[in-house]
Amino acid sequence: MIYQRSSALFKDAKKYIPGGVNSPVRAFKAVGGDPIFVKEAKGAYLYDVDGNRFIDYIASWGPLILGHAFEPVISAVVEKAKKGTSFGMPTEIETELAKLAVSMVPHIDKIRFVNSGTEACMSAVRLARGFTGKDKIIKFAGCYHGHADAFLIQAGSGAITFGSPNSPGVTQGTAKDTLLADYNDLQGVKELVKANQGELAAIIIEPVAGNMGCIVPDQDFMKGLRDLCTQEGALLIFDEVMTGFRLGKGGAQEALGIAADIVTFGKVIGGGLPVGAFAARTEIMDHLAPDGPVYQAGTLSGNPLAMSAGLAMLSQLNDSPEIFQSLGDKTAYLHKGISEVLVSKGIAHQINRFGSMISVHFTEEVVVDFASSAKGNNEHFKTYFHGMLERGIYLPPSAFESYFLNDALSYDDLDRTVAAVKQVF
Repeated sequence: MIYQRSSALFKDAKKYIPGGVNSPVRAFKAVGGDPIFVKEAKGAYLYDVDGNRFIDYIASWGPLILGHAFEPVISAVVEKAKKGTSFGMPTEIETELAKLAVSMVPHIDKIRFVNSGTEACMSAVRLARGFTGKDKIIKFAGCYHGHADAFLIQAGSGAITFGSPNSPGVTQGTAKDTLLADYNDLQGVKELVKANQGELAAIIIEPVAGNMGCIVPDQDFMKGLRDLCTQEGALLIFDEVMTGFRLGKGGAQEALGIAADIVTFGKVIGGGLPVGAFAARTEIMDHLAPDGPVYQAGTLSGNPLAMSAGLAMLSQLNDSPEIFQSLGDKTAYLHKGISEVLVSKGIAHQINRFGSMISVHFTEEVVVDFASSAKGNNEHFKTYFHGMLERGIYLPPSAFESYFLNDALSYDDLDRTVAAVKQVF
């Protein structure tokens, strides 16, 4: 394929935008080469500025669960935009979407809309600290909760040491209240809790991780986290920015059978528009301003365009729950096809899958956390990524990102994808 126009646009973008992109993974640093500039998309397909068509496996990193330019969402946004784009005042549609979301998700009574997943997770942690009166949180290596200071923390020198900043601009003072554990390692979490007895406000986790590839949680691990939080008077925060309304109507809480205290949302809840949310039971949410002392605000929160897109998307998912089974079946079909090819070619690999999230790791070791994910053969991944791109398949341009399937994908698309894997290797 020819990417002449994309390369020219990237060169121009770098003059005015840091790195030429507004989010780092888009720059193709992990795989090399210049990024693809998209012109438009429809259904399961992306069309770039050079006229190339790609089968899309990122779905804008998750929200486009029914495919690009899904007609009910587009129509809702267009009609709402005709009446104004933003008011900074209450609108009825905010309550409509809130009521629907609360009806779909277990263990939540109230929801607050924000503008991004980062804002949702940042606000959830502040709320947890305000509710419990404690400062420290535990997060997990490889889980991404946005770019708020409290989340950009790397491991300390041992299991019970404080983390340290992994980005300039994050202070040691911020880092000291964030403790880092390994995903699927319950014993490690217990040691952290013991070493910080009575100081823990919350444990925040991606219940099915998507930022170190797809990582499936061990059931005993998740149950153990729930029990630890209950025992310690801490709150369990599920970051469902990726998994909410994707793994089922009730998200990961429903899929895993584990109750969280606070849940954060993004992606699907906005139907592809910039939006986020956090939700909990009434006694927790009533600590938020204006009813309570924990302050959180946003001029564009509850923006009518985002609310209309979210209402159209969630209404479709609520009325057609068979979509989740369809997505799961397609993902399982893709898993089987890719695995059969890689086995036949003698390529060491692991494929992790949960619902409509899936990732391919080029390693012999079972991938259960960030450390095992990082052992993947990155040269194999680069070959795989660019080989698939040349054959019209757009995968996440990083070995540490989950694929997100959309239901507009046909089985013919899946067969073409598997055939492309065979050609690449």
